[in-house]
Amino acid sequence: MLTTAPSLPTSGLLASLSDLAILIAGAALIGMAGVEAWQVFARYVLNNSPGWTEPVALLLLTTAMSLGAACSVRSASHFGFFILVQSSPPALRRFLQGLANTIVAAVGLMLAWWSGTLFIDGWSVPMAGAVLPQSANFLPMATGGLLIALFALERIFAPAALPIIEGA
Repeated sequence: MLTTAPSLPTSGLLASLSDLAILIAGAALIGMAGVEAWQVFARYVLNNSPGWTEPVALLLLTTAMSLGAACSVRSASHFGFFILVQSSPPALRRFLQGLANTIVAAVGLMLAWWSGTLFIDGWSVPMAGAVLPQSANFLPMATGGLLIALFALERIFAPAALPIIEGA
């Protein structure tokens, strides 16, 4: 069952951001399936395997995975230490939920920071097989990390204003 409470002024913006991230993640998954289909067709039918398909598929996979994980943090269906929280006494649950979201926010910030650093550092290195910088794979990870932190912080400061899936 999905329940919600009154939302904060920023909840609409963050909900729209989450919806956009899911849309991009879905498009990346569809794009990855298309790229892989082309790879198989070109290799086995045309006997001419293009070199760009593997790095592009990896970029699309990283995009889908990073943005999808971030949106799952917002919907409280990923990265939440759920068994520990649910098996704890009710008086301790609120504290453990806050602690779990604090840890998730810290991990998201670390992911954003280090992925962003690697993205900037590797910008001048060309990617083998594709006309992209080698560090292009780190941009979705940095973006996803930032969104993970943002959505976890939202859960800390407005836990009652967000959707919660009961029994999950």
